[in-house]
Amino acid sequence: MTTVQDLGRPGYAHLGISTSGAADALSLRAGNLLVGNAEGAAALEMTLAGGTFEFESRAIVALTGADFEASIPMWTAAWVRPGAQVRCGHARLGARCYLCVNGGIDVPLVLGSASTHLLTGLGGLEGRALKRGDILQTMWGRPIGLRGTLSPAPASTIIHVTAPINAHALCSAAWEVQEDSDRMGLRLRGPALDRHTGHMLTEGVPLGAVQVPPDGQPIILFVEHQTTGGYPKIANVISADFHAVGQLRPRDRVRFEQVSIDAALTLLEAQEEWLHSLV
Repeated sequence: MTTVQDLGRPGYAHLGISTSGAADALSLRAGNLLVGNAEGAAALEMTLAGGTFEFESRAIVALTGADFEASIPMWTAAWVRPGAQVRCGHARLGARCYLCVNGGIDVPLVLGSASTHLLTGLGGLEGRALKRGDILQTMWGRPIGLRGTLSPAPASTIIHVTAPINAHALCSAAWEVQEDSDRMGLRLRGPALDRHTGHMLTEGVPLGAVQVPPDGQPIILFVEHQTTGGYPKIANVISADFHAVGQLRPRDRVRFEQVSIDAALTLLEAQEEWLHSLV
């Protein structure tokens, strides 16, 4: 499950196309800054396990995100020589790792984005995950002086949410990420939540919405979420915690904490300050 991802294609929900893009956009942005790219340059997103990538020419690369077994240090910009291989094994902590290359991955843009949307087969390399023998081109990137090593992006097992009413039931329990979670949504297991039983009209749904289906087990809608839905939405993950959701893996346990809009903005500002301290 290694795909080409950038920051996605916002603005097409009215056509039924979700934004997609990196599941942990913060790590992708940081990795691109490490290798001298624009924040939204296309990179490779690996999920739980990586691969072996051979370079035909000299390049500057960086691995960010989850702690993966790898042949180069994580969160460090490094030169690779022609014929060299970067090997990525399994995730030791977290779920997704990003391989960023100076210049960025060069694939045809679909609706302005290189991101792979697996459910619809849009973008990336033929709309699919990579397989053995695939050849990817990189765009020309300006040579840079290496920026050294970064501390990993801050993460937490507490996911902050905003809610239209008191989300006490959601926030008072611990939840386990289920095996059938994916880029469309993360299914959680815990004490069944009460849900609205009356008729609900289908309506637009945003990234990070927490839905409650009939079994009472919440679902966090994620980067390839459906654009409309009729299940009750009891809360929404704040923007600053999307990257933490992207690093959740099956059997991880997580708790929610309700915050105000002002607190959510403060957390987002602190995160952006951390990111732009890298420039």
